[in-house]
Amino acid sequence: MHSKRTLIVANWKMNMTVGQSSQLAANMHKTISGHRDIEVVIAPSFLSLQPLSLEIDRRRFRLASQNGHEIDEGGYTGEVSFAMMRDLVHYSIIGHSSRRIYFAETNKQIRDKVAACIRNGISPILCIGETAAEKAEGHTRQVVHDQLTVALSNVTPEDLHNVVIAYEPVWAITTFGGKTSNPEDIKKMFSYIRAQLTDLYGEKAAGRVRLLYGGSADNTNAGGYLALEDCDGLLVGSASLNYHKFAGIVDIAYKINRSRSDD
Repeated sequence: MHSKRTLIVANWKMNMTVGQSSQLAANMHKTISGHRDIEVVIAPSFLSLQPLSLEIDRRRFRLASQNGHEIDEGGYTGEVSFAMMRDLVHYSIIGHSSRRIYFAETNKQIRDKVAACIRNGISPILCIGETAAEKAEGHTRQVVHDQLTVALSNVTPEDLHNVVIAYEPVWAITTFGGKTSNPEDIKKMFSYIRAQLTDLYGEKAAGRVRLLYGGSADNTNAGGYLALEDCDGLLVGSASLNYHKFAGIVDIAYKINRSRSDD
């Protein structure tokens, strides 16, 4: 189950100037050790992607965008397409709850962005998860099912292994309340997501997909999530702006992987 590399993603959101981003990346270089079984990904602002692509050690860090436009080129003033980013990033965060909530991104738009990523050789990190209201009304599984199946509707079984799924319950994200989620509840949702993928693509293809947890993950609670059998990594928000905290998360991931390999 855990032959997949653990994926730890730093989503810097709309924070920091280019200079501040460069400084944070430099501090991360100093404090985060490279581990073969852990993949560390930084998702800075669009402005910082180009300079960071020249500054980071690509053997230790990879880059992701936080978004992109689903059409490769054209008269979409102010937009950045995945075709423009294909030489800069390995990953792109797609359908983050802040995109769905603040920018009214629909499941179909997210479907087109996932397809655009794959078309341009970028691995989408597809974010799915329910709001507090949807959870209270008992709609969690239906919401996750719909978000997942629509977003993947143009993804072939051959391309599925390039997709990463991040389950991030909206009510657990710092921006939207930041209530701590119980790892046991997350375990059940991971099992449900894996079952949905199996229904769509079969057990072998579904088993290769990395599932991340996102939702106020930091260096105090990361171990509880990463210890879950189906958890292949974390999508880290505000804690990734603090390089000490983020280095702590990577260290926890390494220790958990090492203890597994010793078993």
